[in-house]
Amino acid sequence: MDETHADLLMQVEGMTCDGCAAAVTRTVNRIDPAAEIRVDRESGRVAIRTDAQALVIAEALTKAGYTATAMTG
Repeated sequence: MDETHADLLMQVEGMTCDGCAAAVTRTVNRIDPAAEIRVDRESGRVAIRTDAQALVIAEALTKAGYTATAMTG
């Protein structure tokens, strides 16, 4: 099985609490349940190892109420 994972780094504005970090994680997991997600709430950055495209994740996070910008990917 040939799997291609991308390592994305996203700037996510609006994550102010642990609940926000959990919501961001849930949003990404809806797109890619196998994604590996690390949230750094202090810097507002989210590192994601995923098969999904950065634009798709950024759009989903924006719909969830955050301002998301792909820094890589």
